[in-house]
Amino acid sequence: MTDKPDLGRELALAHRLADAARPIALSYFRRALAIEQKADRSPVTVADRAIESELRRLIRAEFPRHGIHGEEFGDEAGAEYLWVLDPIDGTKSFVSGLPLFGTLIALLRDERPVLGLVDIPALGERWLGQSGAPTLFNGQPARSSACTQIEQARVYTTSPDEFTEAEWRRFDALARRAAVRRFGGDCYAYGLLASGHCDLVIEADLKPHDFLPMVPVITGAGGRITSWNGAPLGLHSDGRVVAAANDALLARAIEALAAPI
Repeated sequence: MTDKPDLGRELALAHRLADAARPIALSYFRRALAIEQKADRSPVTVADRAIESELRRLIRAEFPRHGIHGEEFGDEAGAEYLWVLDPIDGTKSFVSGLPLFGTLIALLRDERPVLGLVDIPALGERWLGQSGAPTLFNGQPARSSACTQIEQARVYTTSPDEFTEAEWRRFDALARRAAVRRFGGDCYAYGLLASGHCDLVIEADLKPHDFLPMVPVITGAGGRITSWNGAPLGLHSDGRVVAAANDALLARAIEALAAPI
């Protein structure tokens, strides 16, 4: 495998998928919607399902042999390549009128993320990461910050509710050392990190469709993203994720998260 695989058709499709998702999401945004609870108590709406159905249709039409893993409709087997879809990341934001929800798309080759896309429909913003290439924000290069110290870092997490009690104690101890800590943002926080506006994102209880699209986006901007123990992220990761602006800050964050409390 080369450092920069030839993904011309796949890249074009990723943009088409995001372009297709935007108007569907916006047609339901800030409208009265029935909200259902899934088995894990996370919310889902007709918008989530409509978007994923359309994305699956487009993928099957272009690459019928590729696999698909989606949040709402599960897995479709394929060879070599696997598309990972989160039609609306941040459904709680979506149903409460907050415009920071996004559509997340990843392409894995032999289980390794080689393409990632974060699209924010309500803001018209898009980050694209590809193996061996710089991350782009709305077509222009994005770069993570040079912050290497927790005490100078701007730290994000989506919600305290997503941590176990033990995980929260570790996050809280780290975040209280930081210059700024903020809550909310969902996938948007990772885009902010890729563009240098925050320095750490630390979360738990994520699923592959939440974090795999972030891998090319963060790494292509000069950042790093791993599990809390520093392991590469994959389909079978435990859902505890730390994204950092650079190697040095990642190492300090992992050390802090492992420290005795």
